[in-house]
Amino acid sequence: MPTTTTPSPTPTATPAAAVAIVGAGLGGLALARVLHVNGIDAVVYEREASRAARGQGGMLDIHSGQRALREAGLIDRFHAIARGEGQDMRLLEPDGTLLLQEDTPEDAPLDRPEVDRADLRDLLLDSLPEDTVRWGHAFTSAADGLLRFADGGSSTYDLLVGADGAQSRVRPLLTDARPAHIGQNIVELGIPDIDRTHPDLAAMVGRGNYWVLGGGLSLAAQRNGDGRVRIGLSFYNTDEDWFATSKIPFDDPAAARARLIDLLPGWHPRFTALIAACDDTVVPRAITTLPVGLTWPSTPDVTLIGDAAHLMPPVGEGANMALLDGALLGLALAAHPEDIPRAVAEYEREMFARTGAAARESARVHDILTSPDAGRRMLAFFQPA
Repeated sequence: MPTTTTPSPTPTATPAAAVAIVGAGLGGLALARVLHVNGIDAVVYEREASRAARGQGGMLDIHSGQRALREAGLIDRFHAIARGEGQDMRLLEPDGTLLLQEDTPEDAPLDRPEVDRADLRDLLLDSLPEDTVRWGHAFTSAADGLLRFADGGSSTYDLLVGADGAQSRVRPLLTDARPAHIGQNIVELGIPDIDRTHPDLAAMVGRGNYWVLGGGLSLAAQRNGDGRVRIGLSFYNTDEDWFATSKIPFDDPAAARARLIDLLPGWHPRFTALIAACDDTVVPRAITTLPVGLTWPSTPDVTLIGDAAHLMPPVGEGANMALLDGALLGLALAAHPEDIPRAVAEYEREMFARTGAAARESARVHDILTSPDAGRRMLAFFQPA
């Protein structure tokens, strides 16, 4: 009789966890991408109607966040869109004194390159399967494994990740903490196509970052990849009602520019010329942050990444921390696909320590910027003895 053998049992694939990510910002997309390359499905729910629903802001200084792009298998594509010359820095005082000028050599490593936020977001979006991001899904609530949306729809999840920014609607599931005003108000402006329209100002700003600091004020001008220079005027030691009392007529851009120049008494004419050259986009932004070192008791089916977890002053850490959050949570889930609570707890322990340190450093930089001699103190920060 022929010999028969019993076939070995076929290994059973572990079912992928249903990971629901609320928010298609950099952190949420980095998480979705790292999960994708590790064979774990996720869905990103975004309230905006499409990727083109609104502008995505200016340039980002990506340094520690490059690790996330390596884990996502996107570092080469990132280097192709990053601007090494964006690492250039010019630091001045309001009277025109040049404190620091650093020009990046052509062969310098891309340690802290600048990249347009929209380009980086597109890179992440294009790396995901087409149906990963569900546009037009405004999250309203979640309980017992069920998400609910503003249009009346719903969806199930095993893990809910709040990647929905400063005003996160997921955060209240974990903590009562809310963003608080930090005494900084910013007016955003810009000069389009500056090389053609204002070549003298283009040469002054240079290829990267141009900072004027002092007297509780700052002007930050930043070259964007599309030829626009984005300008942020920061007014420190001001309260959250300052825009109402500042007499800046935001509904009249020309008058708003004139008023902003009035608010810079004693500043060198070359700096006020930057304001006068701006177009009619004049946007107020009140700056808020979450408490430094915010934590919460780990919950097995909900966590946070990015600004939803650790909103910081805008001094260059937020986007990097969000990218790392997404990547490291994705790696933790890939390492423990059958134990989501363990993955979440491991991610949160690392995230709390890492972002707590970043938040403390960001707060220190913010304190420097609020001081009357901010330029000199920032020079010492960049060039410690």
